[in-house]
Amino acid sequence: MKFTKMQGAGNDFVLVKTDDMQRDWSPVALAMCDRHYGIGADGLLLLLPSDTADFQMRIFNADGSEADACGNGLRCLVKYFVDGGLTNPGAQELSVETRAGIRKAKIYKVVGKLTEIQVAMGEPKFEDKDIPVAIDKREDSVVDIKSLMNYTITVDGRELPLSLLSVGNPHAIKISRDAVSDFPLSQLGPKIERHKIFPKGVNFEVGRVLDRQQIEARVWEKGVGETLACGSGACAITVAAQLHGYVDKRVVIKLPGGTLEVEWSGVGEVLLSGPAETVFAGEWQEGNFLKGSQ
Repeated sequence: MKFTKMQGAGNDFVLVKTDDMQRDWSPVALAMCDRHYGIGADGLLLLLPSDTADFQMRIFNADGSEADACGNGLRCLVKYFVDGGLTNPGAQELSVETRAGIRKAKIYKVVGKLTEIQVAMGEPKFEDKDIPVAIDKREDSVVDIKSLMNYTITVDGRELPLSLLSVGNPHAIKISRDAVSDFPLSQLGPKIERHKIFPKGVNFEVGRVLDRQQIEARVWEKGVGETLACGSGACAITVAAQLHGYVDKRVVIKLPGGTLEVEWSGVGEVLLSGPAETVFAGEWQEGNFLKGSQ
């Protein structure tokens, strides 16, 4: 099986182009993403044919679970598609079918070379059923944006005020006044990911606003652990910070693996820009699946 290793701001993936819609890809993801016995990656990206878009994207986390959205993975797939000559050389926009819906990607070139990819990540959702989150409430109470932007949970005796929303994936954001490097992410991340109020798990981000155009952040991705970057997480952080009145419409998110740029007007889709690079390509032997997935 031929594969390509790619990364976006340090968020790394194994990409496989296939037309096999029926295969159980979870054990494949477990084996290939293993950093000791496999190739090593945060997730497995599948580039599949689509009847409704230029191509279809599926993303499996390192633990074999399937995610609905992935901003860094989406840009990597678009780069692979463009660099591989799978689209018209003059194309300026591509459509991608994902489990979260059709996503649009704008392609920017200089002298025929791909220089930037901007992807539309969909509209953020703020209803408890869309995240989803099971919030304790009285029968006559209403779960609105205000309550979701200021919801406190207790983990290890520590009260954490969170902002809850979905950008294709569920996100819980902690806005901190302290440097994110000091936050005990490895200790609290897995407990927040599997907290009882998140029936499908949650991605957890901690961010500190540096000024109205910059935020530093770290991410704990469900099914993966701490990653160097997260595209949908960067979008969620930006939306939450905007709704709290901390930042402007265009924000640079500084993550351990690099920077991502997010734009949101307050309505409509969130736009994400950032790097996407090919690391290497190779061939995976089928016999390795059993070893890596045991």
